[in-house]
Amino acid sequence: MDILQNMRVFRCVAEAGSFTGAATRLDTTTTSISRAISHLETHLRARLFNRTTRHTSLTDSGKRYLLRCEQILRSVDEAEREIGDAHSRPTGQLNVHSMTGIGQHYIIDAIAKYRKHYPDVSFNLSMNNRIPNLVTEGYDVSIMLAIDLPDSSHVSQKLGTTYSIVCASPSYVKTFGAPQTPVDLLHHACLRLVSAVIPLEQWAFEGPDGHEDVTITTSPFIVDSVDAMKAAISNDMGVGILPIHAAIKGLRNGSLVRVLPKYRLEELGLYAIYPSRQYLDAKIKTWVEYLRGSLPEVLADHKAVLKIRDLVTLD
Repeated sequence: MDILQNMRVFRCVAEAGSFTGAATRLDTTTTSISRAISHLETHLRARLFNRTTRHTSLTDSGKRYLLRCEQILRSVDEAEREIGDAHSRPTGQLNVHSMTGIGQHYIIDAIAKYRKHYPDVSFNLSMNNRIPNLVTEGYDVSIMLAIDLPDSSHVSQKLGTTYSIVCASPSYVKTFGAPQTPVDLLHHACLRLVSAVIPLEQWAFEGPDGHEDVTITTSPFIVDSVDAMKAAISNDMGVGILPIHAAIKGLRNGSLVRVLPKYRLEELGLYAIYPSRQYLDAKIKTWVEYLRGSLPEVLADHKAVLKIRDLVTLD
């Protein structure tokens, strides 16, 4: 028995004043209305209506029950409207995970711009360089860099591509010279970055002769923070890998120089990952759509700036 539906029928009979009137309003038969009320009375073990051939009126029990039904059905209707709004109007809190560098250089700015369009959406942003469990950790969306995504039941949307480059300080290059090919790195102080997407020892390059791997087994400095790596490079400690977004500012102000300008590390995809496509909440949908529309342009701009600087360097 559908209690909620029978409660709605009961309320309609009370409002219409008759079974026939309720049947007309609900576009059904008087027999089905009578059956619903009988089932409800049997379930409650109470008589809800006094019935005569000409008149239907509520019993005392029916009047009390009607008050409760109206409260319950109002709450149910409000809950259904809220859920319906969630799929049509972006509102509420978005729990977002992002890899740290991407979050600092891209996602915080994207959140600020997104909220100008959807001010009813708030954000809880968590940044760390690991792959989270979206379901158990309660994230709505994760923004990740990856060469290839692992098999998963989650939905992924590719937002663009980026890559890392090898940098050093001007003082380091002046003192020790600059490597000309990836294998020359074996004769330099290579600073290693602990990353979820770039192997610590195996540096994979793409260059004029295609793919080249260099195994870096020793290092004077290992760190798990891109900002710390940038500081170490700027302080003349050696050469190290930096994502484009982390290197651009240093390249512009001269605190960093790019070495091996004809080479870059393996290209990475930037992805938005979320648990399910079915019944997608409006705030998740609009957030992912916003990222898909805005981030490729930002990523392309950084690559263009880097390309221009590389041409100047090579000249």
